[in-house]
Parts: sequence; structure tokens; C-alpha cells
Amino acid sequence: MRFRTCLPAGRPCKGRFVAQPFVAIIEDDETVRRALTIGLQQHGCTVHASATAAGALEFPEGRTPDLVLLDYRLPDADGLTVLEQIRRRWPDLPVIMITGYANVETAVRAMHLGAYDYVSKPFGLDQMMFVVNKALEAKRVRSNVQPGASRPFEAFGFDCIVGRSPQMLEAVHLLRRLADSEARTILLQGESGTGKDLAAKVIHYNSPRAGRAFINITCTALPETLLESELFGHEKGAFTDARQTKQGLFELAGGGTIFLDEIGDMPAALQAKLLRFLEEKAFRRVGGTKDIRVDVCIIASTNRVLRALVEQGEFREDLFYRLNIFPVTLPSLRERPEDIPLLAEYFLQQYNREFHKEVTGIDKTALAVMQAYHWPGNVRELRNLIERAMLMARGGLLTLADLPTELKMPASEKSGSLASAIRIGPEGVDIREVERLLVEQALDEAKGNQSRAAALLRISRDQLRYRMHKYHLEKRHHRAKP
Repeated sequence: MRFRTCLPAGRPCKGRFVAQPFVAIIEDDETVRRALTIGLQQHGCTVHASATAAGALEFPEGRTPDLVLLDYRLPDADGLTVLEQIRRRWPDLPVIMITGYANVETAVRAMHLGAYDYVSKPFGLDQMMFVVNKALEAKRVRSNVQPGASRPFEAFGFDCIVGRSPQMLEAVHLLRRLADSEARTILLQGESGTGKDLAAKVIHYNSPRAGRAFINITCTALPETLLESELFGHEKGAFTDARQTKQGLFELAGGGTIFLDEIGDMPAALQAKLLRFLEEKAFRRVGGTKDIRVDVCIIASTNRVLRALVEQGEFREDLFYRLNIFPVTLPSLRERPEDIPLLAEYFLQQYNREFHKEVTGIDKTALAVMQAYHWPGNVRELRNLIERAMLMARGGLLTLADLPTELKMPASEKSGSLASAIRIGPEGVDIREVERLLVEQALDEAKGNQSRAAALLRISRDQLRYRMHKYHLEKRHHRAKP
């Protein structure tokens, strides 16, 4: 058995899992078992590993695992038989099947018996960690659904949305109105990292629904074969091993809010069922014949352009129009550079409390570099940068030395001539003057066309206009074309 890197593009599984989950491995191949054990432990998991089915379901101190990784062929039992035993004892325990004897029939049987997912050998360790992360997240979503339980109202006030730029003030104004309204369908749009999940929680916890459940469902976190059952539930006998009726997340969220993250990735079959629910406020459990009506607010989010997906045939046009009743677009950080100092200070104070530090601020040079950066990861990237800088900080102020290299010279990797063109001598350099010169050169090169100049600088047109105003360049380029 060999391990290879086989991580799905754009979906890395980085860092440690949350809350030290307990994972059971039932795998007879010692190499695979050892590699999985080490990989899971490195991600913060507690692991119980067994080479056989005999006694494999007797866990230390009577603990029930959060997840089971189960090999299909074991020396003393068939993996599907063990899966049936797990389902009888722990109906909601997710199980990932592993096998080197992959075939469609086995996969179908495993999924019908209640397996969460199915991974074939040889697989990459990163690939397995990705599937494990999805399974643990799905379990966490269900276990956190406790209607009527206390909610963190204070943590999600409007003051936690930081920003004074016109774009952000307009977005917050819309969020306030939606929280006060009886809106049942809201669409949050914006690039990854702009804070759509935070905006959804702010709407919920400042609305009349604040005392009821808020359920966050990532549309790509569950296999398509299980997503319908998770959302709408199933009736007893609906499929193999459906030994009891199960409520779906829509029912459990009654009176509260469902947040459908990454809705642009929702499978086509589920899009049709979601459309019916939005139009009729009713759904049927899998295998059911009776309509169930619930009162929930649906907040959907996407970092993709849904209208373009409609044109490409990847998203239903009727569902798009049904979701697009109350759209709110959260601006990228590139579009609001004036908010960067506010956000940096906000995160600095947050990590001062968390890390028990006393960093007093960020020096002007570091702030200037941060404002000139293009922030492809938006606010999430800024938060992560401040966290890293705070851990490395040695003085009272965060300085340029505390920032990562890629932030200080973001364009040098793309342009070999830029690094040699800008040199810092013993007397230093005024970074504002460098920025002003670059803006002027871009406008000259683009013959006053602002869109072209912004593209040359790899910033948005709004960012360019901000800098033109900052350096009093409007008059010089008053004939600039948009």
C-alpha cells in the first residue's frame, strides 16, 4: 500500500480538527493503519486502531467515537457486516469505508447501509483527511442543533462587522433592515473570505428568530447521496437500514435559520427540492408521502457568480430568481482599503486578549504595505496574518519585520524587473511616494483608462480611484476614461 498526495483542487484540509475528535480505525493492513493513525494524530485526533473486527467496537473507557474508518475486507469479518453492527448500536455515527477492491455494487451497498463515504485504495493521506474533515463537520452540525438553547447574542452584534467605507456601510445598512424584516429568503454574495458566514449570524442573532436554532450547512460538506436525507430527513424503511424515522435539519431548525453556504455547488437534484420548499414552504422526507411545513429563514451564500452559472446550465434559473429577492453583496478587501487599519486594530485587540499580549499597535510603514497589498483571501487572510504576526511579535508595535515576505513584495514574484527597479538605500524610502509613482505610471501607460490602469496594478477600479484622490491625481487625469 502506498500513499500519494491526491488532494482535490481548491479544497485543502489544513490545520488541526476542532475539539480533538475521537476516531476509530478498523484496518488489517499495518502500513495503512499506522499511516492513518499518525496522520489523524497530527491533525489533533485521538485514535483507537484495531486490525480485526473482533473487539474492535469495544472502545477505551466506554467512549463512543466521533468517526469510524472501516476496511471492507478484514481477516475475521466482512466490513459490511461490521457496518451493520455499527448502525444498530450508533445510528448517527459516521463511517468511512476503505477498500482495495472497489466496485460500484460494493459502494452502493455501503452507502445504503449508512456509510458516510467510500474511499478506494490507493488513496492519498491528504485525500483521506479531507473526507474525514467533511464527516466530522457533518456530525458537528447535527450535534449542535439544540432549538431553544442559549445563543451567543453578544458575539454577533452589528459592531462585530468592522468597516467605515461606503461599500461596507451600505452592506451593514441592508443587513440591519433584513434582520428587522420578515424576510424568509436572503442571498449573500461576495468573494471567499469577505465574511458571509458572519453576516448570516448577525442577521439571525439580531432578528426575532435569535432564540431559535441557527444551522450552518456547507453544501459541499456532505456527499450528494446523503445530502437530501440530512436536509429533509427520511421515513422508517425508506432505504436499507432506515430502521427509524429521522428528522432532517430543516425540521430541527423550525422557527430558526438555515444557512446554506456555497449554494452554487448544490447538486441539481437538490436544487429542485429546495425550489419547491421555497415556493411552498413544505417538503417531504425521503420515502415519505406527507408534506411537512416548517417556518424557517433561508440564508444562502456563494462566492461564485450565480447568474453566470445559470447561463452555463449549472444552476437553475428559477431557483436563482427565487433566492435573489434580497441580495446583499459583501465587498472584497481590495475595494475598501480604508478599512484595513480598522480591521487590523480589531484583530490585534482580539489576539491581545487571546494570547495574553500587550501589542500596542501597528507602525505606519507596516500599515502602508498592508494597504497596498491585493488581499486575495480578503478579511480572512488579514485576520490570519495578524494572528501570525502577533505570535511572532517581539516589541510593542507590529512592524514591517513581523509581516510575511509575500505581503511586503506581492508583485516581485510576478515581475522580475520590479525588485531590481525599487531599491532601499541607507537613507530609506517613502513608500507613499513609491505608490504614487506606480499609480501615475499605470495611468500614463493606460492613457487615462482607469479600468486598464487598475488591471495593470492588479487592484480594483475603486481602489485606483481611492489612490488618485489620496495623491491628488484627479486633475492631472481629469479626462481619464472609466
